[in-house]
Amino acid sequence: MPERIATIASRSGLHARPAALFAEAAGDVGVEVTIAMQGEPADEALDASSILSLMTLGAAKGDVVVLRADGDGADAALDSLVKLLETDLDAE
Repeated sequence: MPERIATIASRSGLHARPAALFAEAAGDVGVEVTIAMQGEPADEALDASSILSLMTLGAAKGDVVVLRADGDGADAALDSLVKLLETDLDAE
C-alpha cells in the first residue's frame, strides 16, 4: 500500500478551513485515503475525507502525518494531497 509522509504547514493545523479543504480534496481523488500521526499504527489511521476525523487527529502546524491509499491512482492521489498539506491553507 503506497504511503507518503507530510508535514502540516497551516498555521491552525488541520482545523476548520484547512481540514475542510483537505477533506474535500481527499474525497475527490478517487481512492480511499487514510491519515495518521507519524508513529501511530496503520490500523488506527482515520478517514482522510472526514472533517471530523481530521479534527479528531489534532494535527498542529509542524506535525508529521502519514497518508496511505490503495488502488489505481493511489500514488498520484497521495502526491497531490501531500502538496496540499504542505501548503499554508490559512494564508490562501
